[in-house]
Amino acid sequence: MKAIMLLTGSGPVVILTSHDSVTDPALLDKLKAKGIDRFFAYELPLDVAKTRYGGHFQMVLNDLHQTDDLRVLDYNGERAFALFRLNELGAPVIYDPDSEAA
Repeated sequence: MKAIMLLTGSGPVVILTSHDSVTDPALLDKLKAKGIDRFFAYELPLDVAKTRYGGHFQMVLNDLHQTDDLRVLDYNGERAFALFRLNELGAPVIYDPDSEAA
């Protein structure tokens, strides 16, 4: 399981996923279906996310079915961005499919 902060056009979103990478084509398809087609992504330390979100983290994690590999942990961008220091974020992954064609 991974916790990932996505910086999108509408602001930060924190997701939980069982995909190995945020650029896994199946995950990208699910994100696109939710209106997220380009982003900056930062992996978060799972134990830190679990501590910061407390019971809410466990509730979202327990609701994760084997076939459902994307859960939104936090869609409140202001709260998501405030919960983590910038130096706690992993290396950025930039995904912009339009720039790949150029």
